[in-house]
Amino acid sequence: MPFRDEQDFEERRQQIIDGALEVFASKGFEKATNKDIAAAAGIGSPGLIYHYFKDKADLFQQVVEQRMPLLQLLTHDESEIMGKPPREVLTIFAQSFLRVTENPTSIAMVKLLLSEAFRQPAVAEIFNVIGPSRSISFLTRYLEKQMSIGALKPMDSRAAARCFIGPMIAYLITREVFLQTDVQQLSTDTMVATTVEIFLKGMEHS
Repeated sequence: MPFRDEQDFEERRQQIIDGALEVFASKGFEKATNKDIAAAAGIGSPGLIYHYFKDKADLFQQVVEQRMPLLQLLTHDESEIMGKPPREVLTIFAQSFLRVTENPTSIAMVKLLLSEAFRQPAVAEIFNVIGPSRSISFLTRYLEKQMSIGALKPMDSRAAARCFIGPMIAYLITREVFLQTDVQQLSTDTMVATTVEIFLKGMEHS
């Protein structure tokens, strides 16, 4: 029963990813152990993890890619996204970026990993390669494409990508770290719509 075997394999793999998300969120990357992850995942032996993942870094990458909505978006066919109009793509990108707020465990992991990244260059590098670097690279390529076909004004796409992401990072920090009262009443939908509108006002031809 090859199909059933594959299904069982993937179900156990997802079980480990869920357990690892919980552990990474509470302990961070460096302090998370296979024993902790196995216990959280409900599997008998920590050694079983290596049957599904190469090492802890590989497991961490799968946790981030599969439990962070933005990175799920980036794993789709890029050529399909590149041909869509700026307002549609930027809205989808921003919605995916801020959807992390819907999962308390995911946001806890991001906060802890950012804290670790300041103290542990190795953790910063792993996190950057999996998440921030890929996100900015994708957005930069998309903006370059739209500039090349005349849909957006020509300017430095690297700077423009960061100008788009910046307001959403500020929203997350003021909401999840500083717990500012006014931002608790500001919905992600409003933040997405406002960010896209302001950005396109500066980027679209008048």
